[in-house]
Amino acid sequence: MKHRIVVLGAGYAGAFAAGNLARRLSPADTEITVVNAVPDFVERMRLHQLAIGQDLTFRKLADVFAGTGVRLRLGRVTGVDPERRSVAVTGEDGDGELTYDTLLYALGSSVAHHGVPGVAEYAFDVTGRSSALRLRERLAGLGEGGTVLVVGEGLTGIETATEFAESRPDLSVALAARGELGAWLSPKARRHLRQAFDRLGVTVHEHTGIEAVEPTRAIAADGRSIPADVTVWSAGFAVHPIAAASGLEVAETGQIVVDGTMRSVSHPDVYAAGDSAYAIGENGRPLPMSCASAGYTNMQATAAIIARLTGSEVPTTGLKYHGNHISLGRRDAIFQMVDGDVRSKSWYLGGKVAARLKSGVLKTAGWGIAHPTFGMPKRRRRLATAPDPAGVRVAA
Repeated sequence: MKHRIVVLGAGYAGAFAAGNLARRLSPADTEITVVNAVPDFVERMRLHQLAIGQDLTFRKLADVFAGTGVRLRLGRVTGVDPERRSVAVTGEDGDGELTYDTLLYALGSSVAHHGVPGVAEYAFDVTGRSSALRLRERLAGLGEGGTVLVVGEGLTGIETATEFAESRPDLSVALAARGELGAWLSPKARRHLRQAFDRLGVTVHEHTGIEAVEPTRAIAADGRSIPADVTVWSAGFAVHPIAAASGLEVAETGQIVVDGTMRSVSHPDVYAAGDSAYAIGENGRPLPMSCASAGYTNMQATAAIIARLTGSEVPTTGLKYHGNHISLGRRDAIFQMVDGDVRSKSWYLGGKVAARLKSGVLKTAGWGIAHPTFGMPKRRRRLATAPDPAGVRVAA
C-alpha cells in the first residue's frame, strides 16, 4: 500500500505544501490528497481588493494540481479523528471519510468576533472569498456619501481602509483603533502611515474599542456612536474548533501545539501549518497568524515529513519574523523590517517602491502556487523501508 498523505486546506500553507510534497516524493510510494471547500485558490491577501470592486482572477485548484498526481477532494472538513487516522468530509458528493498515514492540517482561520454583540449579524469581513463578495455587493449599492467603518488597526484593517478610500473617494471611510494607529512601526514609518491616511481622507478613531455593531452605526466603549452604513470587522482571526474537538493538543487559541518541526506534540502522525499551527518562533514567542508564517511553517512541515518518510535527517527552517509589507492602496505601501524581538527597526521603505515590492511578493506567491512542479527533481525520493523511531509508519 502507498503511504497516504492528506492535506487539509489549500490556502497559502496547504497549497504550497501539497505541491512541494508531490514534487519531492515518489508517486510509486505516496498518495497525496488535498481537501478544500472551494474549487479555487483564493489569494486572501487581496480580498480587500475584491471587496471594493476590483476584478481578480482565481486559479482553479484542479488546474494547479494537474499532472502532479495530487488528488483534489472538494468538500468541507467536519471532523478529524486522530486515533482512527480519519477525516470526515461533506460536499457536493455527500458525506465521506478519508483515512491517512500522515495528516497536514492547514485549515487556516476566519474572522474573530470576540463576542461583540452585532458583529455576526451586521458586520462584514474580508477573511474569505464568500464574505468579501458579500461585502462587494453591499458596497456597490452604497451611494455617494455612504459611511464605512473599518474596525481593527492591524495589517488587514489598514490595507482595507486605505484600499476602500482610494478606490471609492465618494465614500466616507473611517478606522477604529483600540490603540494608536501604527504604534508598532518605526517613527518615520508611522509618520508615513498617517500622511497616507490624511491624503486619502480616512478618519481615525484612536483608543476606541467597539463594543456593539448595529445596522447603521457602531457603539464605542465610551458610549460614542460612530455612523457606519457598512462596518468591516478586522479585529483579529480565530481558528475553527475542529482541532480542539478532535483531541489534538491545542493552545488557548485553538491552534494545534507543534514542536519545532511542525509536528503535533500529542499525535506524531499529524502536522500543522499556517494559522492552524501554534508554533514558537526563534524569539520564543508564538508566530503571528500571517502569510509569512504560513510560508515558514509549511516549508518546515513538508521538509520534516519528507525527511522522516525517506529516512533522512530532519532539517530545520528558521522561524523568524522579518517584517511587514503593508499596502496603502495601489500606489503606496510600507515595508517595515523588525528585529529578533519583533521590534521595528529604524529603517523602512515607503511609497511607490514599497508598493511595487508588495505587488511582487503577491505575484511571486501566486506564481509559486500555479507552478507546483517547477524545479521538480529528475528522481523523486523513495520512502524508507524502516519505521521512523518517533512513531510514524513510513512504509507499508
